[in-house]
Formats: sequence, C-alpha cells, structure tokens
Amino acid sequence: MTAAPKQMHLAAHFPGVNNTTVWNDPRSGSQIEFSSFEHLARTAERGLFDFFFLAEGLRLREHNGLIHDLDVAGRPESLTVLAALAAVTDRLGLAATVSATFNEPFELARRLATLDHLSAGRAAWNVVTSSDAFTGENFRRGGYLDRADRYTRAAEFVATARELWDSWTPDGAPRPFAHHGRHFSVEGEFTLPRSPQGHPVVIQAGDSPEGREFAASAADIVFTRHGTPEAGRAFCADVKGRLAKYGREPGELKIMPGVGVVLGDSDAEARERAAGIRLQQVSPQNAILALEQVWGRDLSSYDPDGPLPESDPVPEPELSQGRVRHGDPLVVAARWRELAREKGLSIRQTVIEATGRQAFVGSPRTVAAEMAEFVGTGAADGFILVPHLTPGGLDDFVDLVVPLLQERGVFRTAYTGSTLRSHLGIAEPVWKG
Repeated sequence: MTAAPKQMHLAAHFPGVNNTTVWNDPRSGSQIEFSSFEHLARTAERGLFDFFFLAEGLRLREHNGLIHDLDVAGRPESLTVLAALAAVTDRLGLAATVSATFNEPFELARRLATLDHLSAGRAAWNVVTSSDAFTGENFRRGGYLDRADRYTRAAEFVATARELWDSWTPDGAPRPFAHHGRHFSVEGEFTLPRSPQGHPVVIQAGDSPEGREFAASAADIVFTRHGTPEAGRAFCADVKGRLAKYGREPGELKIMPGVGVVLGDSDAEARERAAGIRLQQVSPQNAILALEQVWGRDLSSYDPDGPLPESDPVPEPELSQGRVRHGDPLVVAARWRELAREKGLSIRQTVIEATGRQAFVGSPRTVAAEMAEFVGTGAADGFILVPHLTPGGLDDFVDLVVPLLQERGVFRTAYTGSTLRSHLGIAEPVWKG
C-alpha cells in the first residue's frame, strides 16, 4: 500500500521593512494601511494557509548616521494589527513577532492570551531576542542584556509565560502563581482563563547552536533561512535530533524556511522575471549599502559595477545600527570574494547572488512539483512565503499553485479544524496543574 504524501504547511509573511520588498513597483501599496494587511490575510486564508506572520521593529535602523531608506515608513505594532485581523478572518493563524528582551512575561502573556481568545484559538508568538544597545536606547533598561544571556532570558520568558497560561485550570478556576528565577520574579494571579489553544503557538528563528537548542526545547515552529534542499535536510536532522532529550517527537516541531516565489507562463519567463525582481531589490545604492554592512565602513566611492574591496572588513563596526550581522564579517567577505572570483561578478552582482532568499522560480506546475519534492524529501515541513509585493504578492500563488498542490495530495482542500494548532497537527499542551 502506497503511503500518503507528506502534507505541506504554508504561511504568509507580510512584506515590509526588508531587502526583498520592491516599493517602486506601481502595484506596491502601503505597509501601514489596514487594507494592505487585510488583503494579504484574506488571500492567505482563501489559500488555506496555516498562518499570517508579522515581523516587528523596535527602532528605525540607521546607516552611516542616517535613517535607513527602507525604514522611513516604519512598522505598526504587531499584536494590534493581528487583533484587527482576527475580526476579518475565521481560520487563519495570527503570528506576532515580539521581543523577549524588552517586554515582561505577565504583560506579554496577557496580550497573547487575549489574542488567542479574540481569535478563537489562532494566536502565535514569534520569540525574538534583542542584544544591541542601539535598540535598547528606546527602553528604560537600555542595552543591559549581554549577548550571551539573550537565549537564557528568552527560555525563562517562555517558561514563565507558560506558567501564567497554566495558572487557570481547564475548567476555568484561577489559581495564584509564583515564579522566581534568574531573570524574572513574579507572583500573583493571571487575569485571563486558559485560552482556546491552551498556549499560543511558539515560533523561533535563531540559527546559532543556542538558538537551535532553544527551538528544540521550547518552539512549535522554526522560521529558518536554510532554503536549499541540502541545507534544509541538514538543519532538520540537527534540530529534530535534539528533540528526544526534551521528551518530544519529530512531528511536534514544524520547520518552515522563508522563501520567495516567482511565477511565469513558462520556466524561462519566470527566470527572466526573477532576474528583473532581483535587480529591483538590489539597486546600485542598495548594493553599496549591503557591502558597507559587511565591511563596516564607508564605501560610497566604490562603483557598484566594479570589483569588491581588497581590504578586510572592520571587526567591530558602528556604521549600521539596529541591523543583525549574519556571521563573522571576515568569513562573509571571504565567501563573497570567492563567489566573485569564481563567477566574475561585480559588487552588485555579488550582492544579488549572495543575499538572495531561496526562491521557487518557474511555471505554476514546476513550482508545485519542486515544493512538493522539497517537503517530501525531508528538507522542511512547509514554507513561509515572503512575497516581494504588498499587498498582492500572494494572489497568483493562491490562484495558480495551491490548486496544483491540492491535486498532488500534499496540501489541504479545506480547513479541518478551527485553531492554529489543529492546522499544524500539534496537540494542545497538557495542563500542568
């Protein structure tokens, strides 16, 4: 008897303050008007997606002493937007990115539980950490948290929130709680009954060894950058291999890389369209900016169509503020130089090649086949789609690719439950009384 194909999970990331959104496209809309959020969320629900995912920004980023161009429009507060979306959607999960560094367990646990109640069990929390003093200047405690402590605080934060969510019994009786740990000492009574999911779903995106361990111990979903099949299989094997020590099964954690999708009537047309999109995403100005973020110094005199700098990056740069540097700059620079030498690339071409998010490019049938194979071979449990347009970037995918995934038997044809946990196939946590 042939085994049923592995089912794919899909989520929608609202495009905004990043290097993938193409704002100069005439089809691009506002990132702060509610109609934009509503359009993308309704499209995702029409496509039977698991959840809608909002990023968060706690301070406008700066580069070379000026506000970063892509941050000028700002970014609304996630939970407020999602509470409004709960009223115009019925089944779609609603995921907010909220820092475990510059919030407190009681207050955030209450806000998340409120969203779970308002949405009838569709809330999720993407747990992020913030370790830079630049972001901390917007908060009373400032940059007090050592980088080495960010995951220990985050782990205790999540554990404390779960204690608060469990402080009401399943039959609706409140009980006093008390937590006394390294980072938090709180006690009293929680103000809300146990929410429809028991606990909101927890998402995590860290890739360091500490981040992977935190994901294995506490997360329900991992939002990862590992988008190639080989890297995806290695990442899945590593993170899911850590679950047993926490008494967890592989199916209890869903790994979902962020990906782009570019469609065309033919594979050749899609590839041409994808190349044009990357040129829009990495303008000559953005190419130099990306280079400066790695090298840590002013490179405005360099020609984007010329070669990479011969000098090495500055180890501790202060040129960019509020941006995460992914990896050791010396290692990144060496990798970029090798890529440029191997393919004869200019600065702009190198940035396009090195910073592109994993994308599925082709006709709808080609994309559906590649996505199904990706999931079927254990490289991921699904995908978080990051469109390059706001708010209509998912329209074609939902209309053209989702039916083909359903035809292949790898994606649902209807929601079978009402909560986000039911979409993900993750059981409600056992109440710890």
